[in-house]
Formats: sequence, C-alpha cells, structure tokens
Amino acid sequence: MSAYNIVHVAIVPPVTQDADLIEKVAAIVNKNPYETRLLLTSVIPRIIAHYPSMQAAESAAQSLREVGLVTIVLNDSELRKPSQAFRAQTLEFEDGGVLFRDQGGHVRKMTAGDVFLILEGKRQTYVDTEVSQTKMKFSLGATILTGGIPVWRQIKAKSNDLPVQTECFVRLYDNKSSEQGIELLQHHMNYSFLGTKKAPSSLANFDIVVTLLRELFPKAIFDDRLMKLARRNEPPEQTQHDLEINCKLIYLHHLAAK
Repeated sequence: MSAYNIVHVAIVPPVTQDADLIEKVAAIVNKNPYETRLLLTSVIPRIIAHYPSMQAAESAAQSLREVGLVTIVLNDSELRKPSQAFRAQTLEFEDGGVLFRDQGGHVRKMTAGDVFLILEGKRQTYVDTEVSQTKMKFSLGATILTGGIPVWRQIKAKSNDLPVQTECFVRLYDNKSSEQGIELLQHHMNYSFLGTKKAPSSLANFDIVVTLLRELFPKAIFDDRLMKLARRNEPPEQTQHDLEINCKLIYLHHLAAK
C-alpha cells in the first residue's frame, strides 16, 4: 500500500465506550480490542484504519457508522494538503462583518454568514531570538601564571538551541474548505484595535479577541478541544505537523456531523 493511494478512515471517539462497542469496532478495522480502546480514548477525531482503495475505506466507514460512530473518509493527499490560512495581524469591525488585515496590508472580509467554525487551540513554536549562555571554562594559561592554582573564567557562548514557546491560536473556517481559513496568533497581533479594552498581556488580549469573534459570529460552531491537549516533548516541527492534521480532522468532523 503505497503512500499516494492510501485512504484513511477516522472516527470521532464516543463519550463513553463499553466492551461491546470496542469489540465491534475492533472487528471492523481488524485490530485487537486493547489497541482499539486506545484509539477510542481521545478528545479529538482519530485515524483508526488505512485502506488501499476508496471502496474498501467506504465499506469500513459504513460499518462504523452503523455502530453509531461519526466517521470521516479521506485520501492521504487531502489529509496532508498544506494550509493556506490568511494570517491576520489586526481587525476592523464594520456593520455586517469583520475586516482581517495581514502584515502586508492585504484584507479579507468575513460576514456572520461566512463563518462555519471557530477553532481555538495552542501550538508550540521557536522563539526567534539569539540565546547566550554563561559557562565556566578552565584557563590553563592563568593557572600556570598562578603557580598551579586552578583558575576558571566565565565565558558567554551562543546556543544553537532556540527556546520554545506555547501560544494560542484561533482559526475561522467557512464550510467550503479547510485550507482557506483565517488564522490569528497570540504573539503575532497588533491589539491596538481593541482601544480601551486593551489589556496588559497578550494572553488577556487574545481572550478578548476570541470573545468578540464568538459574539460577531454567533451561528458558528465553537471548538476549543485543541486548548486541552497535553504538551509533548517533541520539536515544534512535529507538533505543527500534528496540529495541521488535527485541525483538518476536527473541521471534517463538524462538516460530517452537519
């Protein structure tokens, strides 16, 4: 089964799992009950099986739907399609909608009827700053001059390890594509548009922005499950890759449920 023709089947884990459900799902996807139980224990949609054709995947998906699970079927190419989200730096509010403006001055407008899903979460990124560390180094020359008394000196060395920070994000999607949404990042926004509502910290300001968006787009589904995922000791490149897949699966879940 080569990568280009893999078809994935994902499920939305049920709130409760009993032994009977686990046995049925395990039989459908040809896994043992223990492995199946782990896949069903999640707060977000999980890929549960892979198939070499759409026909085989749809057959398994239909069986999973018959036991009461919300099921998603998608090609590997669709799953890994990169996001082309519009990254907004500031907002302008006007009657009937919001203008999102990026760092280059480009504008996207969304009205109350455009937003299908508001997805809030956390991500890990490198901090783009130069990091130096103070270390103690043994000085042979100074030790010789002191007649053998060990001499240590402080030196500053640049570190190749960039620090990692966790920041909040929110994405707004319509119901046409999961690749064309609008993204807001906690540490990449100019909050001056908040005026007198502006708070001293970026986190507080970001929370205000999310509240405003929920008020302006009341019909949109709000999902903050990605705020609750535990932090893992993985490089930001891997967590960002996983994040993109999780965002897509959550979007497709709400689309399928609708």
